[in-house]
Amino acid sequence: MLVYGKNVAKDLLKKNKSVRKVIIQDNFSDKEIISLIEKNNCKVIRKSKKEIDELCSGVHQGIILDIPDYQYYDLQDLFDEEIIVILDHLEDPHNLGAIIRTCEAAGINGIVIPKDRQVGVNATVMKTSVGTLDSVKIALVSNISNAIEKLKSNNYWIVGTALENSVDYREIDYSGKIALVIGNEGAGISNLVSKKCDFIAKIPMYGKTNSLNASVAAGIMIYEVIRNRK
Repeated sequence: MLVYGKNVAKDLLKKNKSVRKVIIQDNFSDKEIISLIEKNNCKVIRKSKKEIDELCSGVHQGIILDIPDYQYYDLQDLFDEEIIVILDHLEDPHNLGAIIRTCEAAGINGIVIPKDRQVGVNATVMKTSVGTLDSVKIALVSNISNAIEKLKSNNYWIVGTALENSVDYREIDYSGKIALVIGNEGAGISNLVSKKCDFIAKIPMYGKTNSLNASVAAGIMIYEVIRNRK
């Protein structure tokens, strides 16, 4: 997997993560990163800005790292977590990265995503999550509904999010083990997943906007769950 940007590069090199090779722009001059590259004895390839532009679609700041793909966890690896976040087919990598960062900040270590029709861990996610990916376990499952059934059998309460047929998110008792479901950016949580939920929570809208960005909604819900448990 190719990841890019100075912050990502610094984080991975400081953690001495496995780096297959480093591609840097001809005039790259960040002394700290160059020192880390030398310390980690990384293979270095120099290219022109045009050549590097062709390798990635984002702002690379003159550096790309070739690293192994992210190793996902199994669902059962998360069963000891008190709070889990389930993402029901998110499509935007910026949302996934932001949710990973929020989870880490809130002390939540488990995230569940489906294999199909869902953004996975890629360069944009790594850049947006800003070095927090190593602190969170992301489990990849074949089917969200089946995963929910397994979580229920391990004593989790399932809390979905939607505007219809729901209750104010502040009125729910979040004691016990909680799996919080955040839906797709456009369609929300699916009907099948909604039927599996024990509670459906809504975040009241007081302005003209009738919905929130997925990562913003996740942040509000995550911190309400934590606040309710203190």
